[in-house]
Amino acid sequence: MNLPQPVAVGIWVVLGVVLLTLVLLGRRRLERRSAGVVPTPPAVPEETARGTVVLGPLDALYVSSTVAGDWLARVGAHGLGDRAQAQVTVHDGGVHVERRGAPDVWVPAESVEAAALTPGMAGKFVGKEAIVVVTWTVPAEPVPAEAQAPAEPEVRLDTGLMPRHDHDVARLLEAVRGLVPAGGRPDERRTGAPSSAVAPTDPEDPAPTRESAAPGTDENDEEAP
Repeated sequence: MNLPQPVAVGIWVVLGVVLLTLVLLGRRRLERRSAGVVPTPPAVPEETARGTVVLGPLDALYVSSTVAGDWLARVGAHGLGDRAQAQVTVHDGGVHVERRGAPDVWVPAESVEAAALTPGMAGKFVGKEAIVVVTWTVPAEPVPAEAQAPAEPEVRLDTGLMPRHDHDVARLLEAVRGLVPAGGRPDERRTGAPSSAVAPTDPEDPAPTRESAAPGTDENDEEAP
């Protein structure tokens, strides 16, 4: 049965509004669920306090931040799960991720535990190991003596950065590994297997999706079939 054009358009508009509402509700639920688990990340220090530039700035895609060891447990709190184009600069004091349309992320050098490569995380999949995953610890927030609530414990995160150009992948990986303190695990491999210590994903949250890369865009935006 052919519906009149105004009716068909109205149906599509309603469906679009419903889908958008579900996405927004899922994002808010994700933010609420992780807000009480992940402490506020360190603020970006003044440029003079970041140390000497080791590498960058490099054009890259900030893929997401997830709970360490679980490539689907995206962190919604503090904007850490928001994908964005970015410029990444590695200083000897830490990694500065300057994102477009989202808050900057600062990973202090003393918090970096490891760096590895992966072909995908948090719904972003490419056909090669082009995403540099930085494993780091968000320190616990200090709590005033008069506060009744206990301090939020430190949390380990995996932050994915995908350089725009292929030749920058190895450079970024080595620069971040150079920040790992002595006795750390600079070449820790990312398995992608969910950690037993992580709560299961909320079934009402929208499932991660595979993004399609537009032809002729970044070298590392080609995705696996």
